[in-house]
Amino acid sequence: MGTMDGRIALVTGASRGIGNAIARRFALEGATVVVTARTVEPGDSRFEGSISETVEQITTAGGHAVAFAADLALQDDRRRLVEEVARDIGPVDILVNNAAVTYFEPVVEFGERHYDLMFEVQVKAAFELAQLVLPGMVERGSGWILNISSGAARHPVGPPYRAGVGRGTVYGMCKAALERFTTGLAGEVSEAGVAVNVLSPAGVVATPGVVHHKLIPPGAEDQAEPVEVIAEAAHALCTGSATGLTGRIAYSAPLLDELGLQPTALG
Repeated sequence: MGTMDGRIALVTGASRGIGNAIARRFALEGATVVVTARTVEPGDSRFEGSISETVEQITTAGGHAVAFAADLALQDDRRRLVEEVARDIGPVDILVNNAAVTYFEPVVEFGERHYDLMFEVQVKAAFELAQLVLPGMVERGSGWILNISSGAARHPVGPPYRAGVGRGTVYGMCKAALERFTTGLAGEVSEAGVAVNVLSPAGVVATPGVVHHKLIPPGAEDQAEPVEVIAEAAHALCTGSATGLTGRIAYSAPLLDELGLQPTALG
């Protein structure tokens, strides 16, 4: 018997990287995993990975997953996603807000379209998806919401400041907003049996996006955090007590050390 048997988990941004790993980890525990992203089939994106491939990986390993295409920058798609999942699969027990669109540009050059798109996907989508699934969680007296953040939410240290720090200002703004939303919502719904947490990698994870933006210094590739570490931490936060393990801004490796856990191989 898995720790997530009978539960329905919705994981956004599950075509690759952290979202793919979390979906696979949950499926190993018996969850029915609903994976969503814009990239449905191989070749739909310049990056490797698609939700159809994530489903294939899960089903090949003996798990159960279903793909739903959605553009989380669009409010209509966000609402349609939750409605269709509830109709075709069942009510969401676990929501993982992992989807992200990111531009690393200085503030003086940051265009309105990029700014609005980042907040739509990283902040507003997480907020609205939580609104849409919360009534059912509260009615059932249990549920888990996990928002994926980043160390970029922390304030830069300086002066002096390290070179290039300003290019991540808007990204850090989005993640800081997501973290404050998380801790506030946790306080609102803990007594209703719903846990709400933030999870960040303790270091850089070599996802396709991280590699594309050259966020790993040359020669430091072996220092990147394995994706299994953050997937294991996500599992811990999405099976924990709503009154004990909630309202946390957790970092993956330190959380596993705190709980005495080791990463599970994803195959």
